[in-house]
Amino acid sequence: MKNISQLFVVSLLSGVLTLGAYKLLFDSNSPLSLEKKTLTTLATDNYSRKVGLSSNVLDFTEAADKTIHTVVHVKNVSRRTVSNPMLEYFYGYKGGQSQEQIGTGSGVIISEDGYIVTNNHVVKDASEIEITLNNKRSYTAKLIGTDSKMDIALLKIDAKEKLQYTTFGDSDNVKVGEWVLAVGNPYNLTSTVTAGIVSAKARNLGDNGIQSFIQTDAAVNPGNSGGALVDTNGNLIGINTMISSMTGSYVGYSFAVPSNIARKIIEDIMEYGNVQRGILGVEGGELNSLASKELGISETEGFYVNKVSKNSGAEKSGLQKGDVIVKLDNQKIATFADLSGYINTKRPNDTVEVTFLRNGNNKITKVTLSKNEFFSTEFKGIELENIDVADKKKFKLNYGVKIKSINNENLMQYMDELKGNIILSIDNIKATNIESVSRLLNNKDENQSVRLEMVNKNGEIIRIII
Repeated sequence: MKNISQLFVVSLLSGVLTLGAYKLLFDSNSPLSLEKKTLTTLATDNYSRKVGLSSNVLDFTEAADKTIHTVVHVKNVSRRTVSNPMLEYFYGYKGGQSQEQIGTGSGVIISEDGYIVTNNHVVKDASEIEITLNNKRSYTAKLIGTDSKMDIALLKIDAKEKLQYTTFGDSDNVKVGEWVLAVGNPYNLTSTVTAGIVSAKARNLGDNGIQSFIQTDAAVNPGNSGGALVDTNGNLIGINTMISSMTGSYVGYSFAVPSNIARKIIEDIMEYGNVQRGILGVEGGELNSLASKELGISETEGFYVNKVSKNSGAEKSGLQKGDVIVKLDNQKIATFADLSGYINTKRPNDTVEVTFLRNGNNKITKVTLSKNEFFSTEFKGIELENIDVADKKKFKLNYGVKIKSINNENLMQYMDELKGNIILSIDNIKATNIESVSRLLNNKDENQSVRLEMVNKNGEIIRIII
């Protein structure tokens, strides 16, 4: 009986403890209470975040397999003569030893009969170009044409079989944040594929050459130059060209020539033998809040027209100084890179619909692009134009701008001496062509003196300050 009483007491205490623990944990008035609903909601949300990305979005295998067979290894063999300065100094010895130099890069097959696009700097000064396909077959390539300004070159091989080639995509429709693949031969590691996203478009990296790069964070290293940048469908949207790095190796940024620009250059070389450049005929710069404040306008995006070139399509269509170009056809223009990148896809005599703002009012006009050879600019009353083939041959030059006419009253007395002279440099900066000179002079005040180095009509070098 005593044992039964003790068992009853223990059971009673156990029940009290269980009931107390239950009240402590689940009673809403208890400081330690937990709600099953809260726990369930948190678990569901966390799980959803982890599985929110579809595996199909990140599958690059089809695009990679499609592209690696169209990307080739490019070997550039060049030769140079190395002289001995000590022998030249003491004995006047002018001989030297010929040395072979080898450079490597990548290229992209763009037709089944063997046309290949690469960078100009990959094949520059080459005495021999060797192409190795992904199947290890090698061919000697012929250089068809180049565009050093845009860093594009076109090669041709005579393959025995029809080649697998890449198809061009529309680089204008590429979106920032879109997945892309870079395919090439970094450090001679053939058929290397890296992935990244489009980090920016219309990236301007300098005053000369292309000013509308596609920027990505796909890993690109020496040897990738000339290789393919493709979208997830394997369509070519760019030619990998350069990296931004203090070490010479990839540190997170790489840049590609947009496919629309590369395609236009290739078509020009194949059809005309050289690149046809269309000129809009305006000079100026892109807007920002500081520039807009100085100009006294409200717009902070677009291309501000500071000058309209004589006889250009822009002048004939009615564009004026002070206009702000905000769209070309259907392409928004927010920066100078946007404008130059779009114009670089056009040819002389192409018509472009220009949307611009004048005194706050939206206006539209159509501009027929001028040919580069007929483009001129004026500074300090001196009208300049590009030199022609006859000038290049006569003076053995491959660059320079010619003084077409003089309208400056202070220089009229020197008309006969100056007209027809070819300017080689302005303030010690090479006067490559009208485009580069226009950009240079656009940053100078009309009252600022300039130093000109030129070749006169007798072939003599003269220097003057105006």
